Amino acid sequence: MRVRLRQIVVDAREPRVLVRFWAGLLGGEPVDRERGWSHVEPPDAARMAFQPVPEDRAGKNRLHLDLAVADIDAAVALAVSLGATPAGGTVTDEQGSFRVMRDPEGNEFCFVD
Repeated sequence: MRVRLRQIVVDAREPRVLVRFWAGLLGGEPVDRERGWSHVEPPDAARMAFQPVPEDRAGKNRLHLDLAVADIDAAVALAVSLGATPAGGTVTDEQGSFRVMRDPEGNEFCFVD
């Protein structure tokens, strides 16, 4: 038996808004579905789906995405232009460099090189 990652589901207050942020960042066309759901299928990545929830995100994410980029500063500029906010500066350690970001609903993700 083989288990395969099909999609990553994110709780969202406004799925139709959040899917457009992620589509702009990762590529792919945003799709709005029934019952308020939206999704995007980025090239060479798992589908990201956004399900409507009534509450705002509270507390720290228990899971976040590490997004590989060739230029962290350029990726930050793109993400900010789409509605993200930086959460601190670039950190470099023995694994390389990374920068923590928050999407328009406050979900954390990292750009890594």
